[in-house]
Amino acid sequence: MGRQNGRMGFTTALIRSAFLVNAAYARSGREFGVTPQQGQLLSILRGRPYGMTELGTVLGLAKSSVTGLVDRTERGGLVRREPDPDDSRAVRVALTPHGGELAERFYTETHRRIEQLPGSLSAAELETLTDLLARVVDDHDVSAIFMEADDSPR
Repeated sequence: MGRQNGRMGFTTALIRSAFLVNAAYARSGREFGVTPQQGQLLSILRGRPYGMTELGTVLGLAKSSVTGLVDRTERGGLVRREPDPDDSRAVRVALTPHGGELAERFYTETHRRIEQLPGSLSAAELETLTDLLARVVDDHDVSAIFMEADDSPR
């Protein structure tokens, strides 16, 4: 099942890995009372406020989906809309003080859960996996949704 000659194929392994990461977001979401997408939104906004169009690009969502996500998160008191200083017709989404606190806790717990995923890999294997995944991400210009404290934009 998903294995060729006793080995799992690339596509199966990557998809199952994505499920593991999604499950980490879902567990953190349940713990902190937010959906996984709200948790991603909070994690993104930790760095700075974002415009609605920019959020759509980063999250890979249509404008109406971003609006709904921000509306639901705003009703929960976690984010607020504020005027965009560079465009008087636009708004930016920023964390409220409560949202900032929750974002840090959600981010820290999700990071901890994801860090546990490669449990049986040696340090050298983990470094190789990290380098290879970073190349895949860089090749596809993936937005920086989840950054570690020591990561810098590539």
